[in-house]
Amino acid sequence: MSAFPGSPDHSGAGAVAAADAPNLDFAGTTPYEDYVQADVLTHLQHLRSDDPGEMVFLVTTQVMELWFTVIVHEWETASRALRGDDVPVAMDALKRSVRELEALNHSWRPLAHLTPAQFNSYRGALGEGSGFQSAMYRRMEFLLGEKSASMLVPHRGAPRVHAELEKAIQEPSLYDETLRLLARRGLPVPAEVLERDPAQRYEPSAEVERVWAGIYADPDQNAELVRLGEALSDVAELVWRWRNDHLVATRRAMGAKTGTGGSAGVAWLEKRAQKNVFPELWTARSHV
Repeated sequence: MSAFPGSPDHSGAGAVAAADAPNLDFAGTTPYEDYVQADVLTHLQHLRSDDPGEMVFLVTTQVMELWFTVIVHEWETASRALRGDDVPVAMDALKRSVRELEALNHSWRPLAHLTPAQFNSYRGALGEGSGFQSAMYRRMEFLLGEKSASMLVPHRGAPRVHAELEKAIQEPSLYDETLRLLARRGLPVPAEVLERDPAQRYEPSAEVERVWAGIYADPDQNAELVRLGEALSDVAELVWRWRNDHLVATRRAMGAKTGTGGSAGVAWLEKRAQKNVFPELWTARSHV
């Protein structure tokens, strides 16, 4: 019989088991490491304080950045698909992003109950660092139509990141591509909406509201567009929840104090939480 788990066993049963065992001998790093880059990911935590709570704050923030990255990928995929009139591919990407947004929002849980004393024990390590400086989160906001050239300013010292954001702000948002699709389907989306400068923040339109109200009023005739509208509404709802969870976690950890990086802290987050994503999808429901 085998002396230790994993040691060779030349008995009949052991020989069969050994044949089923995974390959453990690799010339270099494992194929898993080559693909996932786990060694890189697990050595990116460079703590700046002696407080044991800083580790969970840093790792949670890094996990959020990874979720931002995959969500941007999904929304860019959906935007390209809508541009090519491929609604099924867009829907698949949007549905994936909903599950990813749910995971992103759950990322707040390790930080949601920080007391002021716990947060203050390592807050100084952040220096002027603040979440609003996240370039990937900014790309998420741009894809939602929340464009602001001033938000490129913090990234002027990082040429590659700044160039990516400059490109992203000039591109149509996910909602822009949706409205262009509706227009190609013969719906009366106004020209001033279709031809607007995509680098500017999207502003609600009464005419677009009427278009969505008409779509929802006849779900049999507009089944595919209703499903698209509902997928976008799922995204919008989860973005709203993300903003509110951020607000509550910040309020709990630091009250109304000035935020890191000089932001207005809770006041800034309250203003953000009041904004509706894809606004006419919400207001049109009052007219159906």
